[in-house]
Amino acid sequence: MKILLAAAEGAPYVKIGGLGDVLYGLPKELASRDVEVAVVLPLYKRVQEQWGDALTYVCHFNVPLAWRRVYCGVFQHAQGNVTYYFIDNEYYFARDHVYGNYDDGERFSFFSKAVLEMLSYIDYMPDIIHAHDWQCALIPLFFKAFYQQISAYANLKTMFTIHNIEYQGKAPHSFLEEVLGISQNYLSDISFGGELNFMFSAICLADKVTTVSETYAQELKTAYYGGALSSVLEGISYKFCGITNGIDTQLFNPHTDSNLFHRYDVKIMAGKKIGKRRLRDQLGLIQDEEVPVVAMISRLVPHKGLDLVAHVRHELMERRIQLVVLGTGDSVYEDMFSELAYQYPGRVSANIRYDNELASKIYAAADLFLMPSKSEPCGLSQMIAMAYGALPIVRETGGLKDTVWPIDPNTGTGRGFTFKSYNAHDMLDAVDRALYFFYEKKPAYKKVVRLNMETDFSWKQSAGQYLAIYHSM
Repeated sequence: MKILLAAAEGAPYVKIGGLGDVLYGLPKELASRDVEVAVVLPLYKRVQEQWGDALTYVCHFNVPLAWRRVYCGVFQHAQGNVTYYFIDNEYYFARDHVYGNYDDGERFSFFSKAVLEMLSYIDYMPDIIHAHDWQCALIPLFFKAFYQQISAYANLKTMFTIHNIEYQGKAPHSFLEEVLGISQNYLSDISFGGELNFMFSAICLADKVTTVSETYAQELKTAYYGGALSSVLEGISYKFCGITNGIDTQLFNPHTDSNLFHRYDVKIMAGKKIGKRRLRDQLGLIQDEEVPVVAMISRLVPHKGLDLVAHVRHELMERRIQLVVLGTGDSVYEDMFSELAYQYPGRVSANIRYDNELASKIYAAADLFLMPSKSEPCGLSQMIAMAYGALPIVRETGGLKDTVWPIDPNTGTGRGFTFKSYNAHDMLDAVDRALYFFYEKKPAYKKVVRLNMETDFSWKQSAGQYLAIYHSM
């Protein structure tokens, strides 16, 4: 079986969010199961600068895109048994930012068509193209409009995965003929809510549709989470399901993580204490081994539940904790955490930046990990935190609900502390339950930490579910 995964990002070449981790961990696990796997990504400026010398030229051709014939080069690079292809066009991709450009709709329309066009020029014709998120959502439409009639493409199937429904890819109706080069006959396949909607077209036209957790799949069928697309997803229940992401347990492993002050594992935990002590020194926190470190590593944006934290931030700091925050995002939250660090010196550390090395050190030092998301399609941070021995405090939504089971303080069963309603004091109650467990139930706390660290959060189970869908196609 041959699978081509198409996405706008993929580690180790380019990673902006969780999608980058998925396009590293999933193909690697699939390749270990005798699947011939390839990944195709745009050749961004940052990829060219860091990896250019390692890339191998494959071919070039022109991609027809409405009235344009646009240059496209193809390069490749291997990561183990996975081949990564890169779509080269300097006009579209040699820019400082991966996302957020004024013409992102056109850029990723080109990329989606180039993925299909490329197959005629390279020695790789997949059985399935697995497209990810809105940037690749036009692949099923382009396939239907231009390629399914070609004999070499006749047996090709398409699959689409929603990573975050809040980003759908939208454009005016004129975009259909002026940029996509698709006739008005296909308008019903992409028009939704009075405009073109890339994700809508993929949901309707792909042979299978998935999202990144079982609970998120159910949530998306409700208006609160799925918005106007909820009824569309309800209508395709026969081909729609959720598969919870895994994490790369070789990359996120306290026993092998080279970023840590001191490595450790479930059998010898002394390195976690050493790392906590060293991190406190680095961040200017008070050295008090009895006080738990509560960590937040997150994009600082509203759907991460930060308005809950803002509402009770001073009540939170009345507890006997130290708070460590890492991330960037909206200025209102960046300023809030910076001000909190100023107000509580030695007890709060606000690190307003993106820093993978510091993230590893924080995971390793944390005792509790706060993730109060309003919505969370899957989430990786809670699984990484558990792998590093921090108990998560989460809201029961999306993948958080699927991976963090509430702890019963009497029996010690479960994985973390949860709350249901989107309410600041319900979140604070979950924090209080976690602190009671940490301070008053220390043997049970250590047992849960150990069991979480021994849990397999790898891609094995998830890849098996994807394989089952691929075979069914």
